[in-house]
Amino acid sequence: MATNEFEKGKKFSFNQSIDYADKAVISKHILKKEIGNITLFSFDKGEGLSEHTAPFDALLFISEGKAEVILGGKSHLLESNESIIMPAHVSHALHAIEKFKMVLVMIKSE
Repeated sequence: MATNEFEKGKKFSFNQSIDYADKAVISKHILKKEIGNITLFSFDKGEGLSEHTAPFDALLFISEGKAEVILGGKSHLLESNESIIMPAHVSHALHAIEKFKMVLVMIKSE
């Protein structure tokens, strides 16, 4: 069965595993399981995700670049190697101050 996930047991780099695309957001599943997902994203400068909520806490790790993360109406500027936990049911949005890459870890719970 074909999978969209990264190959297990093989070394990889977050930043080398995804490219940027003009005026686009790209995502790749690192792992996608019933209990949660780890997803790699790239955002071109000026791109973003509009305000939304999620039913689970999520860890956001910036691996390259700079992004504005808005949580519950409060702005947070994150740069390479910085992280933030986005709480479940709290509105959030993302905006690329410059091109950036991020890893999103969502663990589902009841």
